[in-house]
Amino acid sequence: MVAINWRRIPTVLQPDELMDKAFSAATKKANLVDDPDKYHRVRKQMLAMIQSSCDILEATLRKWISKWPSLDRLSPFDAALVDAAVGRDEFKQNLGGVQWAADRINQLNREGQSRMAKHRSIEEFHERRRHIYGRCASILGQIGPQLAWLNDARNIMREFPTIDTMDPCIVVAGSPNVGKSALISSLSTGVPEVNSYPFTTKTLHVGHFEHRRRSYQMVDTPGLLDRPMVERNEIEMQAIAALENVGSVAVFLLDPSEMGGTSLESQQNLLLEVRKLLGETPVLVVDGKMDLLGLTEDDIINPETGNLVISATEGWGLESLKSHLIDMIGADEIEDPLSLPEGWHRKYAPE
Repeated sequence: MVAINWRRIPTVLQPDELMDKAFSAATKKANLVDDPDKYHRVRKQMLAMIQSSCDILEATLRKWISKWPSLDRLSPFDAALVDAAVGRDEFKQNLGGVQWAADRINQLNREGQSRMAKHRSIEEFHERRRHIYGRCASILGQIGPQLAWLNDARNIMREFPTIDTMDPCIVVAGSPNVGKSALISSLSTGVPEVNSYPFTTKTLHVGHFEHRRRSYQMVDTPGLLDRPMVERNEIEMQAIAALENVGSVAVFLLDPSEMGGTSLESQQNLLLEVRKLLGETPVLVVDGKMDLLGLTEDDIINPETGNLVISATEGWGLESLKSHLIDMIGADEIEDPLSLPEGWHRKYAPE
């Protein structure tokens, strides 16, 4: 599936802004009408104003519908993000309200054109135009709450990460403050907000690193807490969406030092829950903050746990971890030596 660029979702105008835009354009259209006969000139002006205003309103509403992603065409990951952050049903219902308004304004346009042909006085021409304007304003007023919801949802969804399903994806999970953001920053091009004091990522971040011209994505998830699913907040549910739907492999980062504020027992309980969520997706357990465990940069394995060890702040163990992940994913394994793996990035087009 094609990756969604969430930042391209257009701004949704509110009813007053939309009416100002349409009616202003309609007035300019009417001013272009030129007929020496006042009766025919006014009739043509009112027709132009009705058609222009309705066309602009309908086209704008339908453009929003077309520019917003279709839930039926989203990847499972993107669909889960929408459901976690703004609600799948609410998404459909509010876009449906915009669709209803576009259809009604189209009907009003045709009705106005038809009724205008039956009028015989200048005052009736003006009255028909005012009637159509009033009906349009009423329709937009009825979908005011839907437009406000869509604009709020847009601001939320603009912060969603863009995941390319053709490239391998590594999901980094763990309890709050175990060093996930620092790992992403050190290992990839991603620049999550990283602080030296306990801090929980507010949204998902995606970083990348390249190996043999293939891009590897790393998703930094918000810290998950050791508590039942029904008690998780919106940010935690975004992390669940990432864990369940996109990972080629998951890195579960532990903080054996417990300096992040979460006991090792709670972290281990969370690890068990993550394994259940992921099913057959491989999970690589990594001990972080090795500089606080009395280990050195020459150490690769924690002798007490048998897990790989890293220190993102010191840069220890990162290349070893990267190599291990590349081997686990196996995206560059070539079964047929005469063909390249799917999704392989070519620098030059074949002659």
